[in-house]
Amino acid sequence: MRVLVVEDEAVVARRLARMIRDIAGEELEHLEVQGLLHDAVDRLAEAPVDLLFLDLNLHGQDGFELLRQVVASSFHTVVVSAHTERAVEAFELGVLDFVPKPFSRKRLRLALDRARRHDTGPRSLRYLAIRRSGSTHLIPIDQVSFIQAADDYAEIHTRDGQVALHDKTLSKLEDLLPEHFLRVHRSYLVNLRDVRRLDNEPGSRYFLELESGQEIPVGRTRLPALRRRWI
Repeated sequence: MRVLVVEDEAVVARRLARMIRDIAGEELEHLEVQGLLHDAVDRLAEAPVDLLFLDLNLHGQDGFELLRQVVASSFHTVVVSAHTERAVEAFELGVLDFVPKPFSRKRLRLALDRARRHDTGPRSLRYLAIRRSGSTHLIPIDQVSFIQAADDYAEIHTRDGQVALHDKTLSKLEDLLPEHFLRVHRSYLVNLRDVRRLDNEPGSRYFLELESGQEIPVGRTRLPALRRRWI
């Protein structure tokens, strides 16, 4: 596990880093601390990380500015902040967890456990962030019809027929999306609210027809979960 801590208070940063090392143990491959927003942006552009711990007040700069720039990236983010009133905003931007300050070892362990399991708790994500021409665009979750795997990326298909490439894999998006999104095939996540009907063809092949007329294949092993959740 490669971890980046972005925290401007040196004492807090050292304590956070020490706890992460103790809890992660041999799982921790690399840990680095940055105290400035622009340095953290440069660091993230240089080399990938698996998990970002982010403070929201960085020498007077808003940590969410970093979050908006990196939310489309492939790693998970844990916000560590005393500004608990901003937790909803953080989850809307797709963070994995929000750890209030002052934090305990027990609470930090829970955040790391969630990172290991890719478990986001309430899944309150409301937007997907897409990188276009060097800027970040937010796509409302309620406009997403289905998502298709594209190697290490994912294609976001919206109800109006638009397609956008997201930097997170299908598996990571599955962890973040609300409960009405279901993995129905190794290559597809579907918004169940857009499903018109379930059909089958000779040879026990199943597919979903969406309101748009789009047909999505259904894997046999995923059929029972689909029937429980949708039918």
